[in-house]
Amino acid sequence: MQQEAAQREREELQHVQWRPRAVSGWGVPQLLWYLVFLQPIITEVHLRRRNVQFLFIRFSAWQYEGTDKLWAGLVTTLCEGIRHHYGALPFSVYSVLGNKPATRQDCCQSEWHCRRRVCLGLLGLLAALSLGVGLLYLSLGGHALGHGSPNGSLLKAFGGAATTLSGSGLLMAVYSVGKHLLVSQRKKIERLVSREKFGSQLGFMCEVKKEVELLTDFLCFLEVYQRRRLRVVLEVTGLDTCYPDRVVGLLNAINTLLSDSHAPFIFILVVDPSILAACLESAGNMKGTADNGYLFLNRTVTLPFSVPIMGRRTKLQFLHDAVQSRDDLLYREITRKPWLPGDARGESAQLLAVQTQTQAGAERGQSRIDAEAARRIQEALFCLHDERDCLYEYVPDNVVSMRRIVNTVPITVRLLQQQQQGDFGGPTPRQAVAWVVLANQWPCRLSWALQCLEDRQQTGGAPEGRARLWDVFRDNSRELHTMTKALQNVLDLDGDPELFERFLGADFPFTVAEAQSLLRCTVNLDHSIRRRMGLIRAVSALKPPSPPKSPARDAPHAAHRTNSTSRAPPSGRAAGQASEGHHAGDLTHRGKLWPVACALFRPGQSSPGGP
Repeated sequence: MQQEAAQREREELQHVQWRPRAVSGWGVPQLLWYLVFLQPIITEVHLRRRNVQFLFIRFSAWQYEGTDKLWAGLVTTLCEGIRHHYGALPFSVYSVLGNKPATRQDCCQSEWHCRRRVCLGLLGLLAALSLGVGLLYLSLGGHALGHGSPNGSLLKAFGGAATTLSGSGLLMAVYSVGKHLLVSQRKKIERLVSREKFGSQLGFMCEVKKEVELLTDFLCFLEVYQRRRLRVVLEVTGLDTCYPDRVVGLLNAINTLLSDSHAPFIFILVVDPSILAACLESAGNMKGTADNGYLFLNRTVTLPFSVPIMGRRTKLQFLHDAVQSRDDLLYREITRKPWLPGDARGESAQLLAVQTQTQAGAERGQSRIDAEAARRIQEALFCLHDERDCLYEYVPDNVVSMRRIVNTVPITVRLLQQQQQGDFGGPTPRQAVAWVVLANQWPCRLSWALQCLEDRQQTGGAPEGRARLWDVFRDNSRELHTMTKALQNVLDLDGDPELFERFLGADFPFTVAEAQSLLRCTVNLDHSIRRRMGLIRAVSALKPPSPPKSPARDAPHAAHRTNSTSRAPPSGRAAGQASEGHHAGDLTHRGKLWPVACALFRPGQSSPGGP
């Protein structure tokens, strides 16, 4: 935007003879003269101007989250930003003596009109003041010479009255300007907000609207004076961290400020649209108006702009900057002096000689450990922004996530080194930083694979250490699909599932043994996710017990079964059926009925041996 403004300024100055007027330094007296004695006129020449100047004001909604009315913080920040940029004196003079810009329909090219009333009024006050001072001088001079007369008293009375009236008018103007210098618009609005039940006060919103209109007219005056267009750009950040009602109030304030077609305001909302839409839909006072938050945003936002995907070089540069911003890459040795009570000092003195001898060897060993830790940390962090490695492709474009990964890597590497205790045959620094990225990008899927692995170990069917972690997840992915409703909030934390498959299946195929080793030094994975998954999985594995059978109902079936098995079987199957009948009879005596006994005879089949 600044480059566009500079280019337009150069193009405009090539076609005209005038130059923009300054509003700072030696240009302030001229600006005050125009504010008091001249009125701006919006002409066709001014409307055709293309050169523009942007005034950027940042508003962090999170800083005003504690207030009841977030929009009041927006208005106060706007007023304070303009007052700070142009100075308190010009705005105070305009608040007292300024006049709203006028519009002419004729072809007059003059942009300024003399304010005759102000000039005549000021001349009248100065004339009255001069007359009063002169009369007082004459009356006091005659009295000093000893020529006291009734005419001298009359002159004194008229001179005092004229001086008092004219002087009081000038003092009132100076007092009003001084009051606006000391009490800004921000203080006025904050004073109204701090009052109890300010929302129910009659005329509160009218007062705020007047202050905003005064601010808009002042900017319009400066447009004509500087011979360029002015646009105030408010960068609204932190809106997705506020309560839904506060978000709605701020959006309504923005719509109110933009309701005027000539308002010189541009709002840039730096926000996650999904969070903002959810706030609009959950706000109680937006029912029926913003049932669909995205449709409401489409009616409000005039230029939707989504930040494009970060390129390879840009991502590598951001990762490099995040790594270089750390000041504790080299392990700093912290010397700790033990504190001993007074009674133990005598005993400790006897051991001082022994400790002195072993202290030198311990320091040398600790320095070697620190040097090795620093080397492994630097090697791990270098893998993040190495363009020859594929690890940076899995790092998100969010700068906050980059810093979270960079801050986690040194802790993980140091814990891994302490776990290995000199045996460097375990996971490498590259695997450690890849594991950090895995836990940061897919916490739900990684927790599910680890929970399934833990459950199989507890049941005695743990896979081999050489088995891949991806195979464990793939074998239990269908069960995870059935729990999507219960784990919806946790699944939203995961990134692209296709990248997860490529990460674990091809680029970084962690084994079960490596996963168990890295899990003991993992600090960026919420273990409550695994506990929740284990609880859901344990509850889903429970089956309702079968209802108990009544002995009274089982007795007739057992008697019928005994009678059926006592019949002679048909020819050709006598031996087999007799053995099955004997087995069924034994089961009947134990109070159990098996379906195989019911298949001995078909309906209507008679036994050759009689009943």
